Amino acid sequence: MKTALVTGASRGIGSAVAVALAQMGYAVVINYNKSKDRAENLAKVIAESYKIPALAVKCDVSIPEQVSEMFSTIKENFGGVDVLVNNAGISSQKILTDITVEEWKNTMAVNLDGAFYCSKEALPYMISKKQGSIINISSMWGQVGASCEVHYSTAKAGLMGFTKALAKEVAPSNIRVNAVAPGVVMTDMMSSFDENTVAELKEETPLQRLGTPKNIADAVAFLVSDKAEFITGQVLAVNGGFVI
Repeated sequence: MKTALVTGASRGIGSAVAVALAQMGYAVVINYNKSKDRAENLAKVIAESYKIPALAVKCDVSIPEQVSEMFSTIKENFGGVDVLVNNAGISSQKILTDITVEEWKNTMAVNLDGAFYCSKEALPYMISKKQGSIINISSMWGQVGASCEVHYSTAKAGLMGFTKALAKEVAPSNIRVNAVAPGVVMTDMMSSFDENTVAELKEETPLQRLGTPKNIADAVAFLVSDKAEFITGQVLAVNGGFVI
């Protein structure tokens, strides 16, 4: 049985991705940092619903030592990771001059550095098997930039560059690396927006609605599947037409 690791999987997009991969038959490792109860409950639901091994593992992906410990746990339980979904991320809305150096560094550490640390740990196993898939969850703001989210936009743009470069590097080992760039999706990250702002975002989206975590999970499932076996180094935009 193949194994998938989804970072930041206790809720939102990560949770939906974990379920989608379990439905595909993958044993699932659910990474979390703070939401222990949610992560362990999700692991229980997946194990009971799909008869698939599921394990919740605590790890702050911005800390390389913790990432190494997480992969040691995965090795002990599953051998290695066949699919890595770098989903863990944080965001905030501030003008550039109000962003502190600590906030800048933390945004880069979680959104971008975490993908580097996890990919670095996952690749030796994938290379040894001459197969594997890495999916990085970016953002449409990484494609076009968002006012008052310069730090977040920068990190997500970097993630797309990371995706394209790594795809070229590991393709000879039959490892595919792609990214999904979500538009406005109804997750906990939207909690800071008031009803009027949410309504405006719906109006700005050509499909006249916001995305769901399942919309993103379906895109990830496609990129992981054999139907995408000749696709690598690509950024799949799932944004309802917001950015074209």
